[in-house]
Amino acid sequence: MPYSHDAFELLDPSDAPAPGYGRGSLSDLLPSVAAGLGVAGFTSTLPIAPADRVCVFLVDGLGWELIRRHPEYAPFLTSLLPSSLGRTGQPLTAGFPSTTATSLASVGTGLPPGLHGLAGYTVAIPGRNQLMNQLRWQPPVEPREWQPYPTVFEQVHAAGVLACQVSSPLFAQTPLTQIALSGGEFLGRTTGEERMDLAARQLAAADRTLVYTYVSELDGMGHRYGVDSDEWRMMLNTVDRLVQRLAEQLPPRSALYVTADHGMIDIAPEDRIDFDEDWELSAGVALLGGEGRARHVYAVPGAAADVHTVWSEVLGDRMWVATRDQAIAAGWFGPVVDDRVYHRIGDVVAAARDDLAVIASRNEPGESTMVGLHGSMTAVEQLVPLLEVRA
Repeated sequence: MPYSHDAFELLDPSDAPAPGYGRGSLSDLLPSVAAGLGVAGFTSTLPIAPADRVCVFLVDGLGWELIRRHPEYAPFLTSLLPSSLGRTGQPLTAGFPSTTATSLASVGTGLPPGLHGLAGYTVAIPGRNQLMNQLRWQPPVEPREWQPYPTVFEQVHAAGVLACQVSSPLFAQTPLTQIALSGGEFLGRTTGEERMDLAARQLAAADRTLVYTYVSELDGMGHRYGVDSDEWRMMLNTVDRLVQRLAEQLPPRSALYVTADHGMIDIAPEDRIDFDEDWELSAGVALLGGEGRARHVYAVPGAAADVHTVWSEVLGDRMWVATRDQAIAAGWFGPVVDDRVYHRIGDVVAAARDDLAVIASRNEPGESTMVGLHGSMTAVEQLVPLLEVRA
């Protein structure tokens, strides 16, 4: 693809809409819930009222803006929009990057990415010149060394609250579940209807309960067909009915929170830049991590400054292109980044503002053909609901 190197104004990384860590992000949700359950050591930073029984229903890919665009396919969810974030009618922010592994770790640990360390879809394993896929956990690394902090579920369970996760049996033993969502009991159910019914029963199983449940199919439809497809809209309608099914079964003294890990945006083929075919962007790059809308770029030794310059010149009017230290200073990964996490972050971090993606057709053939993408800090990707139903 040809590029124009005429003068343009670079986007300032410090102007990117960094997530609202500590005041309205996914990592604030479970600590606020735990505080409302009376668990010592937790403080609520969200404007949500305490409840004795809480269910968090996370719908993969259910962005705030996507609900607002489709009231006819999501009538129940749309009716709940005014209840979001303590009935302020406002969304949460997912965190950066807005991707599943990062967001699930933020939800489960109550920590931002700079602390839990799942800082992208794929990130470098420090000292190994190798990328790790943190969703698939490949290549394997020791889970508790990679993410050593306890989950909120573990801490709540230790305090005497009945905690459980109701999800697909496929996720029961995964490393991501172990380091992000473990604590209490994992209950596997195959269909969404089975999960809703079991989640409601588990909510009523004790005086104080914390139940987490999850569906992934909406995200899958978005990646395969795009969020502007009939297939995605039909799945949104299915999700809408699942939420209503669960809401209608809530036991007394309970609260249901419906949230998501990210939104999604469709990127046309002509708006995709192929790193594997681009000599400018690939010069001096040892590893390309992250995903199309949020890239971690790892330079060969001594080339980090040159890589940053080139990526800024080529993409800096359409992506926020930052050095590692600039991204950290701008708060993209939270107020603090652990030493063990520092070198997992790219020498250069590039987050899309405009409708484009940096794909890698040879090294990421599956991801490169996905229609719907996510990862960056735009509203459609970053904003997620916190819809509330109380019994």
